[in-house]
Amino acid sequence: MTETLRLATRGSDLALRQAGTVRDALSSRRRDVEIRRVETRGDQIPDELIHRLGKTGAFVRSLDEEVLAGDADLAVHSLKDVPTEGMDDVVIAGVPERAPSGDVLVHPDGLGIEDLPSGAVVGTGSLRRTAQIKATRPDLVVEPLRGNVDTRIEKLLAPGLQAEHERRLIASGEASAMTAEEGGAGSENGSVDAEGDDPEVDEEFDRTVEEWFDSLSDLERSAMERKVETEYDAIVLAEAGLRRSDLYREVPTTRLPREEFVPAAGQGAIAVTATDPDVIEDVRSAVDHPRTRVAVTVERTILGELNGGCVAPIGVSALVQGEHVHTRVRVLSTDGTEEVADTRDLPIRSHAKAAESFAADLADRGADDLIAAAREEAEVDEGTRQEADDE
Repeated sequence: MTETLRLATRGSDLALRQAGTVRDALSSRRRDVEIRRVETRGDQIPDELIHRLGKTGAFVRSLDEEVLAGDADLAVHSLKDVPTEGMDDVVIAGVPERAPSGDVLVHPDGLGIEDLPSGAVVGTGSLRRTAQIKATRPDLVVEPLRGNVDTRIEKLLAPGLQAEHERRLIASGEASAMTAEEGGAGSENGSVDAEGDDPEVDEEFDRTVEEWFDSLSDLERSAMERKVETEYDAIVLAEAGLRRSDLYREVPTTRLPREEFVPAAGQGAIAVTATDPDVIEDVRSAVDHPRTRVAVTVERTILGELNGGCVAPIGVSALVQGEHVHTRVRVLSTDGTEEVADTRDLPIRSHAKAAESFAADLADRGADDLIAAAREEAEVDEGTRQEADDE
């Protein structure tokens, strides 16, 4: 084990912030940590939807391979990206206290999903969120959305900001033209004030174009420069990602009801993987949060038993409450028209075994059939895309 621990992470702002929390926790135990940025397969295919990247962990394996090769001592992941199978060569050494695990709707005017007009376009790159939106509001249009948290927000804000900028430029141009035609400041007909401004334009826009632009946040300015390909009315994101990116208060958000929008297994939690026993012990003592560990163990056990991976719309949410783990599961068809769902309080002392039993019951009630159908759809979709590539 090296004196300074080398921590592998993705290079996105969110990933670096997550790595920073782990580094700080280890630093408090007098362990120096060096952060190593690694490009993952998921980063190399930015336009591919998450569920099409394969079930081996598009954002995970490249980081763990750094640990296995000895180039890093540990790696940090968003736990929801960590596969429930094929992880035998590394250990999830630590799971810090979880951030809020639910989803939020981001809308420029702060509307909730129930307030969106019929036909509104909602963006998400998640198969689970897509099915849940369709089940709750089949009259909405769901369009693919990828990118880091800030990128996705910029894609939402870009059309409105660019249209507003254009309106202000046009109004400013009309004001200048009217000023020139009417003789400038001091015109006898009084349509232009002493400062050379058009009163009607002033009434609608109380600032110049430059003043308006200067008032925008850095995020909004970045959105102004973004090429618009799809116009979204709203987007769905994880609340944890917004909070960790310090963007939660920058955009109007509404929490989605957890009964309908059941989060992904492990959402809001961070996983730290390692192989060296001494590193594992250091990480566990420094960052592991027992209640979070129990909750995510239940969620990942159910997901693993259902064998849905990232090919089926499955929401699993667990919360430790006293001597029980309150657990909610929702398995949907990809179009949101069919579902198998239930809630159950599992005994905390045998939470993993109880989670297996819960998953088996759901499978017998039809969850297996929905997952099999989703897997078949994914395979057909993959075959279709392969044929298109070959052509």
